[in-house]
Amino acid sequence: MKTIDSLGDLAGKKVLVRSDLNVPLDGTTITDDGRVRASVPTIQKLLDAGAAVIVTAHLGRPKGAPEDKYSLAPAAARLAELLGRPVTLAEDLVGPSAAAVVAALEPGQVAMLENVRFDARETSKVDEERQALAAELAAFADAFVSDGFGVVHRKQASVYDVAQILPAAAGTLVENEVVSLSKAVTDPARPYAVVLGGSKVSDKLGVIANLLTKADRLLIGGGMVFTFLAAKGYGVGKSLLEADQLDTVKGYLATAEENGVEIVLPTDIVAASAFAADADALVVAADAIPDDRIGLDIGPDSAALFASKIADAKTIVWNGPMGVFEFEAFANGTKAVAQAMIDSDGFSVVGGGDSAAAVRLLGFDEAAFGHISTGGGASLELLEGKVLPGLAVLED
Repeated sequence: MKTIDSLGDLAGKKVLVRSDLNVPLDGTTITDDGRVRASVPTIQKLLDAGAAVIVTAHLGRPKGAPEDKYSLAPAAARLAELLGRPVTLAEDLVGPSAAAVVAALEPGQVAMLENVRFDARETSKVDEERQALAAELAAFADAFVSDGFGVVHRKQASVYDVAQILPAAAGTLVENEVVSLSKAVTDPARPYAVVLGGSKVSDKLGVIANLLTKADRLLIGGGMVFTFLAAKGYGVGKSLLEADQLDTVKGYLATAEENGVEIVLPTDIVAASAFAADADALVVAADAIPDDRIGLDIGPDSAALFASKIADAKTIVWNGPMGVFEFEAFANGTKAVAQAMIDSDGFSVVGGGDSAAAVRLLGFDEAAFGHISTGGGASLELLEGKVLPGLAVLED
């Protein structure tokens, strides 16, 4: 994979950078700036090399047209604070404002184009439409750096097509993501333990199928666990259940047994009277969830069990919280997994998305983990063994 150093002397050149600034907002306030902070090293490296930097990114899910609530203004302001220099935000993506901002840009300066998804061509399934937008973006710059790991699994104009027009390379964030996740994908140190959570089994079908041929043990928590418990014949009350995935999960359990892969399920569950932060809750056995209750976290015995299964692992990958960690009463299972990973001597990877958000929200030291991914979907697809178009286009 080509890196920034392969682009040669960048002094005086304009470099288009695709960052991932898709941060959560409360109005115009960023509630978790992890992705903005993660974008800084690459931008700073380019500035130090004497380049002028043009940042492109998306935020939220606009429907191919401008929407004020999805403006990159909060991200531009936070990036300026972190860089210690102004970041000029164009009022559009490839229109008159963008052209004027880019034309005025000097070496050592940073500009940001407005949300790339304000243009429907960014995510178009029609190659020619994406390529047309990519050509307009490429006209602004001399080189392209792909640094938005959270989107490299997408064939989009600002990720894939522009890399076919300009001299292109991976930024330091993407480079670090690939190196770190490859440790868990290609030749993991063993025992290799994977902790999977989150709400739905269907979100992780391909990952589970692939891991049943690679991992030594799978620890299953979160909302998805209730489909596993139901597949074993247990009642799950009002808990989240994907009935259409029961046969698939039964197949996973059988395959795991055939392959000698240990599937670790909770032995107890924190069952609540309702999906609410202040709901009445009690700990019940995993095979005895009352019909009128909803499981919102793994129980204390399960947390200890999961920690013990992580303790001796040499590679640990975690994707998906163990419960509704946003509610303090149902965050203990997620806390236990995070702490066990920190306490382990193994190489630990937090697979982006909600898991990364949980680490920050629950106050853990990010530096205590081997790697925290910025891209939930991209990291899952790498674990699934898929070819990611945004990475393939950067190969030597």
